[in-house]
Amino acid sequence: MDETTFAFATPADLGAVRALLDRCGLPTEDLEAKHLEQFLVCRLGGQLAGAIGLEVLGSLGLLRSLAVAPEFRGRRLGHALWTRLSDEARRRGIGRLYLLTTTADGLFSGWGFRRVGRDVVPDAVRATAEYSALCPSTATVMMMDLSEIADQRG
Repeated sequence: MDETTFAFATPADLGAVRALLDRCGLPTEDLEAKHLEQFLVCRLGGQLAGAIGLEVLGSLGLLRSLAVAPEFRGRRLGHALWTRLSDEARRRGIGRLYLLTTTADGLFSGWGFRRVGRDVVPDAVRATAEYSALCPSTATVMMMDLSEIADQRG
């Protein structure tokens, strides 16, 4: 069986992470090598299988770009990436985490995120490229209080 590894991305991963996000229909226009220090990647047998990003905004965070390659789906890699990222976010002192999605609100609801109106999103989140330009205005905005997630990891 192929070994599964999780690690922070490096600048050398930029091309592979962009290609994965493109395959999954996620935005890459603002993704630069400097952002990868806040991305976790999952490899199966050395091949990039998934990635998830965190944009740190002081005590707030924006979860961005949870992606698992289609050929690796169904192995709970997305959940494993999320679990590691949420631990990292809490370690960095992030109290609330936001995300935008057009297709995965059911998945994120199951992990404890809840829908919020755009009118309650803090300015720091609104100012991100993902919120202000890359995601459509019809995207669902969701939020999680990270102090509440310990019992909701299922």
